[in-house]
Formats: sequence, C-alpha cells, structure tokens
Amino acid sequence: MRPVENLVVGLGNPGPQHESTRHNAGFRVVDRVALREGAIFQSACELEAYGGPREFDFAHVPSRASRDSRGTWSGGALLIKPRTFMNLSGAAVEPLISWLALDPARLLVVYDDLDLPLGRLRIRPHGGPGSHNGMRSIVECLATDQFPRLRVGIGPARTDAARHVLEGFTDDEEKAIEVAVEEAADAIRFWLSTRDLDACMTRFHSRWNQGAP
Repeated sequence: MRPVENLVVGLGNPGPQHESTRHNAGFRVVDRVALREGAIFQSACELEAYGGPREFDFAHVPSRASRDSRGTWSGGALLIKPRTFMNLSGAAVEPLISWLALDPARLLVVYDDLDLPLGRLRIRPHGGPGSHNGMRSIVECLATDQFPRLRVGIGPARTDAARHVLEGFTDDEEKAIEVAVEEAADAIRFWLSTRDLDACMTRFHSRWNQGAP
C-alpha cells in the first residue's frame, strides 16, 4: 500500500438509527468531504489484502498531484468513520495509525461539542478531550493529545447531556448545522491541500468569527 499522508476521522455511532443525531456531526462532515471529493466510503475489509485493521469505513482522497494517475493507492488522505461506537473510537484509530506508521500530527479528528454554541466551529492543533468520550478514547489509545481537531458546536444540553447528544436537531437547528457542515468541509479540504494547519486556522477562524457575539 502506498503512503497515506493524512487521516481525517469523523466521530459518531454506526447504524441508521444514529444518522441524524447530534453525536454524529463528525460523520456528517466527513461524508460531506467525501461527496465533494467524489470519494465513496467502503468497508475496511477491502484493506485486508494489505494486512490492515477493519474497525472502520474509509474513503480514499488522492493527493492533488496524483488525481490523474491510475491505481487505487496514490497517496493523499483517508477519511475514516469508526464502527466501534463513540466510546471506543480509539480502538479503531490507534491500530490504523500504527499500521500506517503515521505521525499523530497528520491526524485530524472531527467531532460534536456541546460546549460550543450550535453551528460554531473551532480548529485546534492539540488539547485535552474535555468531556467527549470519543476523544477521550482516542487520546488514551494514542497516549497523546498532540493531534489536530475540529469541533462542531451542537449547543448545550437542556437537561441530560447523554440524552442531548443522541437527539436529533430541530428543523431550525438543522439549518445552522447544515451551514456548519459545509464550512467544516471547506476547512478540511483546505488543510488536505495545503498541509498547513496554522494557515487553515487563520483563514477559517477569521471567517467563522465574523458577526460572532
């Protein structure tokens, strides 16, 4: 298998019953990136021939320089959706990082955050997992928090946080989330094309903060 330059991991829970929930914002973002890149998600069992792990679905985004080249593997990025359920996300990410011998700095994790207002986005180069169980699992399995992350605000819980993240969005909230998903996909595609996280943060935080209270 040819080298993979980046991993973008969207966090969520597998299964149609979870598709529209707040906790699956990360899945929605990587789905949007794949759609716009013309990539198709497939089961990781397709990587068995290469000896790879299987606890995720993936889509391959070739590097810009190799878009016209033939062959399945030509560098670029893998978009990942773990199939382990949220609390065990690290069990899918760590074996993949190890198998690819990839520096965690080339990993970007996209996930929902109830501490951010609905539809707000934040990119950071590193940091703790906060109260997010999926991020906690990844940090523990990788034994480091030195990797980029993009948080998608889903709004604060009105009562119980565990119930809140498994609820769907209202019609009005869905409009804000749809805008956020598009903006997040823009930022990820910029990062994949430039490999420059600082430039990505400068460009998109300025855009996202316009008009913010």
